[in-house]
Amino acid sequence: MNDLSRQATRLEAIGGHFDKWLLGAIIALTGLGVVMVASSSIALMSSPFYYLNRHLIFLAIGIVLAGIAMRTELKSIEQYNQVLLLGCFALLVVVFVPGLGSSVNGARRWINLGISKFQTVEAVKVLYIVWLSSYLVRFRDEVNATWPAMLKPLGVAGALVVLLLLQPDFGSSTLLLAITAGMLVLGGVNMPRMSMPVIIGMVGMSALAIIEPYRMRRITSFLDPWADQQGDGYQLSNALMAVGRGEWTGVGLGNSVQKLYYLPEAHTDFIFSVTAEELGFLGTCLYALLVGRTFWLGMRCVEMKRHFSGYIAFGIGLWISMQSFVSIGVNLGILPTKGLTLPLISSGGSSVLMTCVAMGLLLRVSYELDRAERRQAVRMGAAEGDEPMDAEPGRGASASSVAAAMQDTKAHDGSPRDGLPRDSASRGTSRMQQRIEPTLGRMG
Repeated sequence: MNDLSRQATRLEAIGGHFDKWLLGAIIALTGLGVVMVASSSIALMSSPFYYLNRHLIFLAIGIVLAGIAMRTELKSIEQYNQVLLLGCFALLVVVFVPGLGSSVNGARRWINLGISKFQTVEAVKVLYIVWLSSYLVRFRDEVNATWPAMLKPLGVAGALVVLLLLQPDFGSSTLLLAITAGMLVLGGVNMPRMSMPVIIGMVGMSALAIIEPYRMRRITSFLDPWADQQGDGYQLSNALMAVGRGEWTGVGLGNSVQKLYYLPEAHTDFIFSVTAEELGFLGTCLYALLVGRTFWLGMRCVEMKRHFSGYIAFGIGLWISMQSFVSIGVNLGILPTKGLTLPLISSGGSSVLMTCVAMGLLLRVSYELDRAERRQAVRMGAAEGDEPMDAEPGRGASASSVAAAMQDTKAHDGSPRDGLPRDSASRGTSRMQQRIEPTLGRMG
């Protein structure tokens, strides 16, 4: 028995490594963001480094929060999934509380923290993705097989969207619905059944965009910004001139003309245009690496039966990819103007903080995946009578002793070993005879 305990302890001592490609993409984008915030905002204030200093302060806090996320076991986070969902609603309601909520340009999206304002929807994105990941783990069989299980997350997303539209925040509402639909598809939802809610949602959001005069003006202005270049099309026409001037390799760092009082919001919503002008097309391709690696990690986690980790990676990947697509699309004139920041690059306290937290969660996913793969290799080697990797030299491990250490490397699929109560963990499969694995969007 002592030998069994000793071998299990040795296996549990095997750690993991953070994904180098993912970490490299995050560091590169973060560094690019610091440089571009400094470059795009240098002409905006009497103090040329005001926005840069502010950005660095929030980035430092965000790195601390990311470090905490990187050191937290995902199974510990999963236990609080219901609390996180309640937190989403609380954050969206608190902006309407007098004295706490703050209004800017007619939109009530912030809470006043005294030294700064915090846009609550940025935190909601992270909390909601974690909750939905947990939900898909516990009910992924029913999500594929029954209407109620599929409609519940859509109903939750709809309730959050109502609160967002009251602020109003049409862009974040659309993004939240898109993340929900994408995660349900990747989680194995029945595609024909999913088509009806998607069509209804698209029709509803389109109607909301059309009936509001200011939203309609944005749509018409993006169709032909040159028709009213000094009016509704001013931002987009200047953004297009910046992108066109940058061509493939850019005009050089710091040499942007459009940032010199021509392009509004050059350090936030339209920072992509300044980046494209100074660095060219080649300086804007890092998102492909970040998003591609994120989805690769998600698929590897699902293959390893670590579904909770995989769904978190999918959710964050969908969030970053869609928000980046919208922000870049606005700058390129292929989408109507919408105030969504470019993740890790745009200046903005709330966005920087919560994107850092999301990156910390992603890195934790990569760490636990690598750890599980290394321990699985040790178990397989021990089962075949080989010397376990990373074990003490000259001391083998029997197959029975390794089996005792498998608890930590079990899939995060809602089993009691993940720290969830047995009744909560098993209710997602109690009525099904065969567990349905995620289809990752494949039909059939």
